[in-house]
Amino acid sequence: MSEKTYTGLRLEKRGHTALVTLNNPPAHTWTAESLAALEQLVADLNADRSVYALVITGDGEKFFSAGADLKLFASGDKAVAATMARRFGAAFEALAGFGGVSIAALNGYAMGGGLECALACDLRVAEEHAVMALPEASVGLLPCAGGTQWLSWNVGEAWAKRLVLLGERVDAATALRIGLVQEVLPRGQALERALALAQQVGRQSPSAVRACKQLIQAARHGGPATALPGEREAFIDLFDTQDQREGVTAFLEKRAPQWKNA
Repeated sequence: MSEKTYTGLRLEKRGHTALVTLNNPPAHTWTAESLAALEQLVADLNADRSVYALVITGDGEKFFSAGADLKLFASGDKAVAATMARRFGAAFEALAGFGGVSIAALNGYAMGGGLECALACDLRVAEEHAVMALPEASVGLLPCAGGTQWLSWNVGEAWAKRLVLLGERVDAATALRIGLVQEVLPRGQALERALALAQQVGRQSPSAVRACKQLIQAARHGGPATALPGEREAFIDLFDTQDQREGVTAFLEKRAPQWKNA
């Protein structure tokens, strides 16, 4: 897997963590090709049973990602718009559906589709100089890659309206206060912290993490009356896994578990 190349992305495997670096300088804007590459990369990671966590960041010190290159939409071509909307949706929905834990390390500006990429991740940590925004309405567009939905879920309707409808930018401190990010780090330290969080994932059963993530995300779409029976069924299903037996046995034997993700 590590020898495969992905347009606009750089993949490195560190233990059980896949580190993905956005690499389309200067601002790491998304293209149709890099979005397709991200969708394929996530599929490849899901097929690799040794990968438990994914960390995504931008190359350099200024940009996580500035989103889409607006030159693509200057002609007003609806076919181009439709292609990009589908690519954005497929890529970030694939990222949101990654079987392990995904963490965005925001090392600078995360604008438009850049912020939507981060919102598709499970967790976000940001460096103190990072700036986040969904400015699409200021150029006659709208966030079409999960921004209106995932932002609302994370920060609530009022703050989502401030970012989307008023075009407000938020700094890292504000993002932490409203729940858009979970931690703020000094300049240059977001990636290190994200990788440390990813290591914590490695101490959990990957089978249990995958099931728990699905249940937590399902809470967005239905109430407890629907989800609670599924929670119990997922608990019972874990008894078909090697990880369940290994986890309990390791605890009783007072040793660290050796997960197989199976």
